[in-house]
Amino acid sequence: MTLQLGRHCIAPALVLAPMAGVTDKPFRQLCRRLGAGLAPSEMLTADPGLWETPKSRARMDHSGEPGPISVQIAGYDPAMMANAARHNVAHGADIVDINMGCPAKKVCKRDAGSALMKDEALVARILSAVVDAVDVPVTLKTRTGWAAGHRNAVRIARIAEDSGIAAIAIHGRTRDQKYAGQAEYETIRSVKQAVGIPVLANGDIDSPEKALQVLEATRADGLLIGRAAQGRPWIFREIDHFLRTGEHLPSPDARQISAWLTEHLDGIYRLYGEYRGVRIARKHIGWYVADQPARAAFLKQAMRLESADAQLVAVRRYFEGEAHPDRDSVGQAA
Repeated sequence: MTLQLGRHCIAPALVLAPMAGVTDKPFRQLCRRLGAGLAPSEMLTADPGLWETPKSRARMDHSGEPGPISVQIAGYDPAMMANAARHNVAHGADIVDINMGCPAKKVCKRDAGSALMKDEALVARILSAVVDAVDVPVTLKTRTGWAAGHRNAVRIARIAEDSGIAAIAIHGRTRDQKYAGQAEYETIRSVKQAVGIPVLANGDIDSPEKALQVLEATRADGLLIGRAAQGRPWIFREIDHFLRTGEHLPSPDARQISAWLTEHLDGIYRLYGEYRGVRIARKHIGWYVADQPARAAFLKQAMRLESADAQLVAVRRYFEGEAHPDRDSVGQAA
């Protein structure tokens, strides 16, 4: 399963969904290495006054990443969005993704993210301005609508196609649902039937079987995977293998998970420095051990550690069996 975006062939058509505070460079690199065909950046504001903050500078760092580089931008003003697109392309972006799916209050209160779905005329102006501003493919991430009784993803998709958008990804929830309840896929299938551009499905894809189910239900051209990749970046290769062969890859053992997590943590420390890195690493460690034995006792100790060396030693001991008696079962739940 492949996806063509301009001159870029995305193979497999399994994309890491951008998640603020999660999909930084170390995580993107690991997901790409473990099977993701594309890993867009965390959402970047279109406001140039915020580009020099430490957070934005970290999000704009793509050195050493495999191409193509996809950068997601968010905003509400067509001219600012066009300027942000040009800025990111000038700094290495091969693909520009427009965020129209984030339900966070701090984003929506500025009429950005999924709040844009309320104003289809503004959507058209933003999409056209960004497409006209750059000579790289522009993609769009959105939702099924802005409220339960207002699902307008089909109209938004038609606007996107008319504006020159290269592909559209749809999360199977409305803005007011945020991440609650279950994703629905009928709207995504309706979008696929309504437009000729590639459509990617997103929402609750947490296993190879679910990936196949969603593809069959929506007839989508690819999938976005977000929360299910937290602590499980190898989900991409599991899904890719299953879709190609109908068979499951063996679950990674504890030592393999330890190696991947160690690689991930090393990247976090290099990007943020030890003080910030240790604190950012804590949530990732929690996700990696979510389904592992003796989790509570390990986390009680690990969340108090203050140095990178201590975190790494604790992780290795936990996964390699020195920290608890269940060493033979560690990793099997993944």
